[in-house]
Amino acid sequence: MNLKKISIINYKNITEAELSFSPKVNCFIGHNGEGKTNLLDAIYFLSFCKSSTNPIDSQCIKHNEEFMMLQGVFGQQTTDNGQQTTDNGQQTASQQVNKSTSQQVGGNSESDGDSIEVYCGLKRGRKKSFKRDKKEYQRLADHIGLIPLVMVSPADQELILGGSEERRRFMDVVISQYDRVYLNNLMRYQKALQQRNMLLKQEEEPDPELLSLWEEMMAQTGEPIYQARKAFVAQFIPIFQEYYARISQNREMVSLRYISHGDRGPMLPTIQNGRAKDRIMGFSLHGIHKDDLEMCLGDYPIKREGSQGQNKTYLIALKLAQFDFLKKTGNHTTPLLLLDDMFDKLDSTRVEQIVRLVAGDNFGQIFITDTNRDHLDSILQNLEQDHALFLVENGQISPKL
Repeated sequence: MNLKKISIINYKNITEAELSFSPKVNCFIGHNGEGKTNLLDAIYFLSFCKSSTNPIDSQCIKHNEEFMMLQGVFGQQTTDNGQQTTDNGQQTASQQVNKSTSQQVGGNSESDGDSIEVYCGLKRGRKKSFKRDKKEYQRLADHIGLIPLVMVSPADQELILGGSEERRRFMDVVISQYDRVYLNNLMRYQKALQQRNMLLKQEEEPDPELLSLWEEMMAQTGEPIYQARKAFVAQFIPIFQEYYARISQNREMVSLRYISHGDRGPMLPTIQNGRAKDRIMGFSLHGIHKDDLEMCLGDYPIKREGSQGQNKTYLIALKLAQFDFLKKTGNHTTPLLLLDDMFDKLDSTRVEQIVRLVAGDNFGQIFITDTNRDHLDSILQNLEQDHALFLVENGQISPKL
């Protein structure tokens, strides 16, 4: 997949932009706060139907404006060994990891030479409109996976420093892009969890039959979510470790470990046995909404042991492994790769290794932001590929010759 051009009106600090992109490398240079990240976030929005940084859509509209609009034209491009997906019924999570997903992701299977137009419009106080080729989506979930995308940004540090919800979101973002059944189960699980928590918070004793209803839905949807996450992590670990080793030149060993209440056995009794304590607390203490990914450097949590450079290397390796994983699953489309201020806090050796990685044929269209022109010049010199360079100043984006 590649983004041919984008139109932006009133998105954050970008008043208006009409940009055409290189099919390979696009670099954006500018000081902090000028709008580089906002441009990448607009691209992210067209892939995930939401901002990467703000869950409240209306706050993406530029101050003192009443609406915002995003429109992108994407070219479809399968990988060399890509196969069209077919609707042959549901597969297991491990089968979906190891070969093409059985159900189409994001609609029709892809073929070279086609273009897709994606539009998002939002007025204050109204529901956003999201369209593909001028046809409005009935469910935004049906769009997820059409435009696979991986973004590396300073906000990724929350994967290490933040709570377990950040690491669950990482798993969900990856798996949802190639497994439509997973995404549907996740939405149903969240609804059941919300309803059960509402009952637990009641002053009067909740109806046990209603509790059982939502607990059964949590177990019914939670079991396949657990299996999908477990299969994903098992397949993902060696890819992640290989990327970390290449960037760090084998200086350290890293690991990931999936932690879940699903490890205890059937989920329904695990949830039901916690009713009394859950009632006291007012929320559900057991279920896949408590899953976590333990991230280690050597034998110890990287949160406690890692330097700034090691943490940054860990996160970049995670995201590059995510890219590699998505490329081999789903509809076998090369994802877009967005690299926001990636080289800060890295020594020159690690920067060089990352540049060599993204310069390889494995990567498709790349968007890079940086405040340091020297970094971008170094990247372009090493890539020796088609590229475009843009200057970003106060929300204005212009091609730089």
